[in-house]
Amino acid sequence: MSARFDDGFSGYTRQFAALAHRANRLALENAESAFGVQLRTFERNANATAGFFGELVHPDPAADLPSLLPKGLRVARENLQRLASAGQEIAGLGLQTGQELAELARQPFQAGNGKHQGTKTR
Repeated sequence: MSARFDDGFSGYTRQFAALAHRANRLALENAESAFGVQLRTFERNANATAGFFGELVHPDPAADLPSLLPKGLRVARENLQRLASAGQEIAGLGLQTGQELAELARQPFQAGNGKHQGTKTR
């Protein structure tokens, strides 16, 4: 009796450990992807802003400072658009990871329902 309990408990413990490992891996992959998106966005924004500041510090002789204002506003708008797009992409990654975690959480119950249904018909 005790051996049967120990075997069942060991099986559930292994299953729980495997599911926890997969859930942690999904969460880590999500964090890694989100960090990559943020890093790419920061890099693009920094390059665009540095380019604008380069033009601001060393303007062309034909270009005067008031003509650089619209370009600065355009760079700021594009930076904000990239940030918003990155936020949406990160939210999408979070939703996808949430769905995958929900599927992981459902697996033991679906497997358990199949076992119980088999015992009911006997």
